[in-house]
Amino acid sequence: MKRFLLKWAMMVVALVIAAAICTTFKLGLSAKTGSVGDVLQLFIGVAAISVLNATLGRVLKFLTIPLNCLTFGLCAVVINAAMFYIAGTLNLGFNVSSFFSALIGSALYSFFGAALTKFVPESEDD
Repeated sequence: MKRFLLKWAMMVVALVIAAAICTTFKLGLSAKTGSVGDVLQLFIGVAAISVLNATLGRVLKFLTIPLNCLTFGLCAVVINAAMFYIAGTLNLGFNVSSFFSALIGSALYSFFGAALTKFVPESEDD
């Protein structure tokens, strides 16, 4: 349970980093981090991204396997951006203004999330 919560917190940090980079370059992704309530709302936003990717994202990726093979995986990137955009429009701590913002934001979120969760040990024994 501790590992799950730590990974969840790391993904919130990854979202804040991605939003900070996008805000710096005016790419249309912003996250509210002004108060404890805003940060808790970001935790709910990260959970929404995860649930969307685990349900609707998996179904869409399964249905688009032929297209994904033809485009060498670019269709999966677009589906991830669509799930990020849907979660961003729910106003759960972060906002996405356009699909291009979602594409850049989801790529940064995935990159920083993968980099940060590498620091989490694999099991409780480590």
